[in-house]
Amino acid sequence: MSNPWLAIPLADYEGHMGSAEVQQLGTLADLFDAAITDRKPNSIAILGIAGGNGLDRVKPNIRRVVGLDVNPHYLDVVRQRYALLSGLELYCIDLAETLVDLEPVQLVHAALIFEHTGLGRCLDNALSLVAPDGALSVVLQMPSEIEHGVSAGRFPSIQNLSSHFSFVNPVWLRENLAGRKCRLRHELRRSLPGGKAFWMGIFERA
Repeated sequence: MSNPWLAIPLADYEGHMGSAEVQQLGTLADLFDAAITDRKPNSIAILGIAGGNGLDRVKPNIRRVVGLDVNPHYLDVVRQRYALLSGLELYCIDLAETLVDLEPVQLVHAALIFEHTGLGRCLDNALSLVAPDGALSVVLQMPSEIEHGVSAGRFPSIQNLSSHFSFVNPVWLRENLAGRKCRLRHELRRSLPGGKAFWMGIFERA
């Protein structure tokens, strides 16, 4: 079965995420910035980089920026938008299906990806990219009593993701990662329209 992300134009995704009823792009960029500020890494990897939201927050000391996404058209846009960003490496890969074989980084950022890929191979890939002295920052969407996981909006293509979306419990994630020698260093929560919220946890190698 084809990955639904391959059929969603980037303009639809960014239009949906930045719309007045969703308002998630800015918050996601802020959380990425918070993870960078907390860890102060000189190398990072972004799982599901899409159009590169938040790359303008990359600090001068970060010498290597690895972006991974299943949609090659998204990566083409990132390559054009951030042509002047030094150390940028982009890889087209299905993180839920293919094993990643790349040099690890000091911070791996996984925002709203496990809800779509599951916590099998994608989580294995995320951890394989974390250097021994590194960390994994995870952003999860919390459920709302009044809205579904994928909000209705002006972009019908986005609704194709609904059947491929499952909430991830932060408590379960924390316990799972603790068993894999990653301890929760810091967590925070950000409220969103429609009663939704983002939770971010930063995990470091024990």
